[in-house]
Amino acid sequence: MIDKETFQVLNYVKKEEYAGSMEGMRYMLRKKTEGEQTVLEVILWPEPFGYGKTPEQKKQRAVFPLNAEGLGQAVDWMNVQYETQGELWKIVRRSV
Repeated sequence: MIDKETFQVLNYVKKEEYAGSMEGMRYMLRKKTEGEQTVLEVILWPEPFGYGKTPEQKKQRAVFPLNAEGLGQAVDWMNVQYETQGELWKIVRRSV
């Protein structure tokens, strides 16, 4: 699980993409412009490949406000996806 209290990457994400992984689940957080609004986009995909080599249909996306509250919502969403799709992340870990 990602801990909201220690996952303080918002200032970094405002300048660069932030990527990481957690037990079979890879993720990327990045600033994205949608129309006139700037948002926080979160992308999840299963290991073992990086973002560029993973087929688009295996990626999951969600958008949140680009602020501290939005980052908290993003972490909650990532944790829910990790828990509810646990078998996907475990399958990948076993096959690597």
